[in-house]
Amino acid sequence: MLGWEQTAWQAGYQRVAGVDEAGGGPWAGPVVAAAVVFDRAWLADQGLAALAGLTDSKQLSPRRRAYFYDCLATLPAVRWAVGAASVEEIDVLNILRATHLAMRRALAGLNPGPDYALVDGRPVPDLPVPAQAIVKGDAASFSIAAASVMAKVTRDRLLEVLAGQYPLYGFARHRGYGTPQHQAALRQYGPCPAHRRSFAPVRACLEPPGAPAPCAEACPDPIR
Repeated sequence: MLGWEQTAWQAGYQRVAGVDEAGGGPWAGPVVAAAVVFDRAWLADQGLAALAGLTDSKQLSPRRRAYFYDCLATLPAVRWAVGAASVEEIDVLNILRATHLAMRRALAGLNPGPDYALVDGRPVPDLPVPAQAIVKGDAASFSIAAASVMAKVTRDRLLEVLAGQYPLYGFARHRGYGTPQHQAALRQYGPCPAHRRSFAPVRACLEPPGAPAPCAEACPDPIR
């Protein structure tokens, strides 16, 4: 899990950030990215043991994700930041470009800034530092795995907030994904401001296209 980091270190980079996102597929809520930088000496000497079991967030239970999130958020040897792109930005830019924006924001939030990035998935344009894209990197790089946990837990907690603001939709249970429950709520109430109206299943619930959502009174405040 440190092979990609070691390659970057050997090339002369010191502050190597793992970058990953959460929330590309759901129909509602922001897309969130995280960037994580480990202290090089600590990671090579103690990190794998101190965070034994850390891997791709999708392979972890919610309880284990929360455990690793708390560890990463409090360890002095870890620097991390999150960035997000709002529903409005997703609808204007499209989800891919909005995800890239969230990644750039996460990297910009690190202090001190990284000098290299390992990014899960395909290449991302216009990052502030040189980068290596790694398909399925969250299972191949310890730094990306850490970023996947920070992004996933952060987004899940944001969806819990949205669940309180828009209780008709069950966001705390499905996190905005297109479950049967979510589809039924959309058909009954129409989209609320937390929904991504550029996504076809949400757009199809607007009758006629562009009309105010039926939930306008129950969900008066747009997500920011």
